[in-house]
Amino acid sequence: MRKPLWTPSDERRRNANITRFMEQVNARRKLNLASYADLYDWSVNRIPDFWAEVWDFVDIQASQPYETVVEDLSVFPGARWFPGARLNFAENLLRYRDEQLAFIFKGETQTTKRMTYAELYDTVARLARSLREAGVGVGDRVVGYMPNMIETVVCMLAAASIGATWSSCATDIGPAAAIERLGQVEPKVMITADGYFYKGKVFDTLEHAAEVARGIPSLQKVIVVSYTRERPDISQIPNAAHYEDFLAKENNLTIAFEQLPFDHPQYIMFSSGTTGKPKCLVQGAGGVLINHLKELVLHTDLKRSDRIFYITSCSWMMWNWLISSLAVGATIVLYDGNPNYPDPGAMWKLIQDEQITIFGCSASYLHFLKKEGVSPGRDYDLSSLREISQTGSALSAEGFEYVYSHIKPDLHFNSISGGTDINGCFAAGSPILPVYAGELQSPALGMKIKAYDEKGKPVYDEQGELVCEAPSPSMPLYFWNDPDGSKYHKAYFDVYPGVWRHGDYILIHSDTGGVTFYGRSDAVLKPSGVRIGTAEIYAQMEKLPEIADSLAIGQNYQDDQRIILFVKLAPGFSLTDELKEKIRRTLHENASPRHVPAVILEAPEIPYTLNMKKVESAVTNILNGRAVTNRDALINPAALDFYEKIAEQLR
Repeated sequence: MRKPLWTPSDERRRNANITRFMEQVNARRKLNLASYADLYDWSVNRIPDFWAEVWDFVDIQASQPYETVVEDLSVFPGARWFPGARLNFAENLLRYRDEQLAFIFKGETQTTKRMTYAELYDTVARLARSLREAGVGVGDRVVGYMPNMIETVVCMLAAASIGATWSSCATDIGPAAAIERLGQVEPKVMITADGYFYKGKVFDTLEHAAEVARGIPSLQKVIVVSYTRERPDISQIPNAAHYEDFLAKENNLTIAFEQLPFDHPQYIMFSSGTTGKPKCLVQGAGGVLINHLKELVLHTDLKRSDRIFYITSCSWMMWNWLISSLAVGATIVLYDGNPNYPDPGAMWKLIQDEQITIFGCSASYLHFLKKEGVSPGRDYDLSSLREISQTGSALSAEGFEYVYSHIKPDLHFNSISGGTDINGCFAAGSPILPVYAGELQSPALGMKIKAYDEKGKPVYDEQGELVCEAPSPSMPLYFWNDPDGSKYHKAYFDVYPGVWRHGDYILIHSDTGGVTFYGRSDAVLKPSGVRIGTAEIYAQMEKLPEIADSLAIGQNYQDDQRIILFVKLAPGFSLTDELKEKIRRTLHENASPRHVPAVILEAPEIPYTLNMKKVESAVTNILNGRAVTNRDALINPAALDFYEKIAEQLR
């Protein structure tokens, strides 16, 4: 067996939440679970018993108890969890109402803002009153087109408290992409901001907000937060009000939390939009809540005394995950801006100054630091830091080693992976297990995951498709506008009937029990770990008269993924530097900076299937050194010859 990079001390193991949880399970179930492996095996073999124990351990607040944990585990998809229970998502996150800090907000160039749990409850109560008076009720949608600010969370909680469903995306996404996402769910209210800061520059987003508001006919009210200036002119935004004017004036209000079923829709998350508009995944309040608390309390070892910080935006499910830390009573640090501004030490200075204990980031962020020769452990006081959580894309073994050699030798490096789809993790860390280079420590509790070969058989110590063989509570209830469930079924269950296929290549190590991820097995792009749909890129390319057709591919490159854009040019045009710049500018302005390709190449032909779909998966395989198995499905199979030649140059 390989040598671990880190092994938890006896004291760490003793004080871990998961150790107390194991003791609870042993005492109540008359078991003798002695290790994480024992606990995991029990959690996937006795799934209802496991989730019942989690419910009690994380103290889910419900006004009515559940009748049974799950109606029928064999119904997959569609298992019904905790029927009979009535609860409110926001009430669970607002159970603490004291003077401890709930939030520390740090804008890139702004002074710090702080809010206690008592202030948070009071502000949510005021906004909930105003939303009710604006006609928002159970089942309505409230959306955010926002920077990563305290007001974004306040609005989500206020909406949830009255039974509305929340969806959000960050203001760095262009208006067309925002309308494509948020418009689908027909929201009644949107909260937005006047701008944001990035790399020391101010970006005015009022015009974008106005365009989004005009593009979503269902909107009855737009709430505008002043962030980059004092009370800007918002007259160009239909039905707009300043946040401070919209907020009810009374203080010390009591929130009447709507008591709703466990599967009441809490979040609508967006898929990557690979084959058209981004799919809207509807997730239940109870399912997200119990899954997040399992991951935060047991896998992350979050305690009330912690200060937890993740580099994220409200376009990414890690924002939703982070905000659930309120239910533990911890202090959440929110950051908005470029994490490397004014220099790559910015986040480490924040960790030092605010005494952050748990820090979350992406693989590409760590890779950037490594490449730049940054040594945070040498330059900053990181004595408070006991854990780094990392997700977004697969981190190399060298990346793991960098953390221990240049950041801190004694910390829990908690590499996690799952997805927007489940608002959580399929594989995660454990504070009582050693850390091995290049491996997530373990499958997540209650997640019956395997690696399948091409024949659908479980394999160990070789790459396979990540699958989950049993339901879990935070899987989507349904897709929006998918009445017969066909889109949902096609997304996960078409390949292995009755088994969730996630679209990742993994290897499960038989010696350590750890999991290594190798990137996506489908055509979803994930530069810096952020899921991007190719359809969003194609939509912009179609606007350019110089481009006849295009193909966007994710290539695994230097511990991350980069976007390669192939363009078939219209007659009479050539791929000049000016045209490349026009392509980059179009994607930057109309989609987002993350949609901009690293490499743009001219291709003689774009491959298509017999039913005229672009063949992304085959070219993805070619560029990443994998075999192509579906040439027969192509209308023009000879087109792949070009990509096979170019792949050698790109590697």
